[in-house]
Amino acid sequence: MTKLLTGKEPAQAIKDEVAERITALGKRVGLATVLVGDDPASEVYVRMKHKAAAKVGMYTYDHKLPADTPQEEVEDLVRSLNADPSVDGILVQLPLPDGLNPDTVIDCIDPGKDADGLHPHSLGLVVLERTGGAIPATPQGIMKMLNFYEVETEGKVAVVIGRSRLVGRPMGLLLNHKSGANSTVIFAHSRTRDLPSITAMADILIVAAGRPGLVEAEGVKPGAVVIDVGINRVDDKLVGDVDFDSISEVASAITPVPGGVGPMTIASLLLNTVALAEARAEAG
Repeated sequence: MTKLLTGKEPAQAIKDEVAERITALGKRVGLATVLVGDDPASEVYVRMKHKAAAKVGMYTYDHKLPADTPQEEVEDLVRSLNADPSVDGILVQLPLPDGLNPDTVIDCIDPGKDADGLHPHSLGLVVLERTGGAIPATPQGIMKMLNFYEVETEGKVAVVIGRSRLVGRPMGLLLNHKSGANSTVIFAHSRTRDLPSITAMADILIVAAGRPGLVEAEGVKPGAVVIDVGINRVDDKLVGDVDFDSISEVASAITPVPGGVGPMTIASLLLNTVALAEARAEAG
């Protein structure tokens, strides 16, 4: 019988840890979000992050800018948050509206306040398998989910579909870390030739391509663990990047959409923020 890997329980365990660490720290921990434009999905995600932060005792600062805000003004806001001592973590909600360069905005974030783990410095530490920086929130959440459900990763073949710096690239790196998951990793994407033949090799299949129904049952190895990162709206329903119904017949475990990876991303964001606050406090 296929096991359903929901994010609720492991996410709550992380939130409980974050709350304990905030109490032990003995200071206000602040998370600032920057939302540019009025994308409905982004607005929902930001509200969820603020709600989760409040529940663990974290202070939040909500910065909203109109979609036509110039690049320089967005970057100036980020720099002002860098200088604000009440802010321990900064999150710029992506995607940004057309006309804004997300790379230069992310580059403006102080790596010591990079709550989402997307600054080049943070990603560089992941590449080098070194500690001391924030780990990209969604990949970190997935790793903690695999650990929570005791999914064996050592020596397993992991196929990652997607190559964004938000999920795909850092996900593959974390799975490949010698001191961590120690998996054999194959990167694929929506234009990979004969994609089903590649995905069928996976003991662990992680799909983050943003294309509903990209992976179907014939492309899944019997007994594989399938992690669906996609969130797509189809006919007023939220669906992932995999055909959940058919794959549930062959996989040993699968994440639902919604309710799978999403809660883990938010929990990891909070975990990064308290870790950054602790590092700042230790540095004086």
